[in-house]
Amino acid sequence: MRLLYGFLVTALFVLPLHAQAPARLSLDEVVADALARNPEISAAERRHDAALQRPAQERSLPDPMVSAGYSANGRPWPGAGLGTEPTSNIGFMVSQEVPYPGKLDLKASIASREADAESQQIEAARLSVTARAKQAYYRLAYTYAVGDVLTRNRDLLDTLLKVSENRYAVGQAAQQDVIKAQTQLSILELQLERVHQERATREGDLNALLARPAATPVGRPDDLQLTAFDLSLDSLVTLANEHAPMLRRDQIMIDRSQLSVDAARRDYKPDFAVTGGYYYMGAMPPMYEFRFDVKVPLQRARRAAAVAEQLSTVEQARSTYDSTRLGLQGRVQEDYQMASTSARLARLYRDTVLPQARLALESSMASYETGHVDFLSVLTNFGTVLEYEMTYFEELAGYHTAVSRLEEMTGTPLVH
Repeated sequence: MRLLYGFLVTALFVLPLHAQAPARLSLDEVVADALARNPEISAAERRHDAALQRPAQERSLPDPMVSAGYSANGRPWPGAGLGTEPTSNIGFMVSQEVPYPGKLDLKASIASREADAESQQIEAARLSVTARAKQAYYRLAYTYAVGDVLTRNRDLLDTLLKVSENRYAVGQAAQQDVIKAQTQLSILELQLERVHQERATREGDLNALLARPAATPVGRPDDLQLTAFDLSLDSLVTLANEHAPMLRRDQIMIDRSQLSVDAARRDYKPDFAVTGGYYYMGAMPPMYEFRFDVKVPLQRARRAAAVAEQLSTVEQARSTYDSTRLGLQGRVQEDYQMASTSARLARLYRDTVLPQARLALESSMASYETGHVDFLSVLTNFGTVLEYEMTYFEELAGYHTAVSRLEEMTGTPLVH
């Protein structure tokens, strides 16, 4: 009996050794692969590349217009009356529209700010992919940690079942002790099956983020560890306000809208056109033409409406910025509370609750051997230790996923 008790204590406090443990999968490797292979980032980069081509287009003058024709006298075909009639000629004209100075530069500046906004989308995509890769990694690590807990406790309970069967065989235990142990063992098997199912799901999530086939083997993540988390809420909100790509994008869109107001006001200025032509007159001297045209901006009501529209767009952009900032602040606060609470709870479970629960189980097993405690007490203490161990790893996984979301919102690595 003492040998069995020693095995129970060893199984309770010593992690099992895996004879054929899967290859280890590092977090840095997962993040690097996700950043290199995820198509969301590539799509954002291509949108930015396309946006970079627009400023040069907006800065360019309109295409010139070339006209060719003739004037005839006496007959309708070309050359009729050429050289004898002063109004007969064959020639061509070139016309070039010239916008008012500054209009094209403003349009190019607007397009440039739009390209800058797209560059923030790249950073946002990179942070999003990084955060999701980390979350999938931590959730996968959680399934391995809980699987280890369930496997270890299943082996412990199996041994405890044998103890109760032996005691029942010699009349020292009731049959219900054996039945309760068998029931609890079946429940553990069901929990293990759910964990294996969740592990397969998490592996699928990770393969999707890495743009790999669904059946690609995934190694075992590193064990979940509790890291120091001593950042204040104010510092996290400040980091988010300074580095969050979506806030920077909204600020750029405010600048872009203000440039659009300038462009709408510049539309009150006239545009021009320059035209030159050459006419062949046959035996008579050739004729040349030059013309300078001005487009008079008489539709002032339309232009006033355009300026008012762009001013409203500026206010909309500012409101969007404030909405994004406040929404970000709320999300930062939510995940900060989640991360800090999970860190405190995990530390409490690790340093206080679990050691006490394990001591209670160890004491009840020793008393059960001598007949001073019934089997139900041992089983209750066993279930308590199992629940606390699983909760501990659940809090660890919740802590790491909350921190990964904070890193996405602040654009800054927070723990190492």
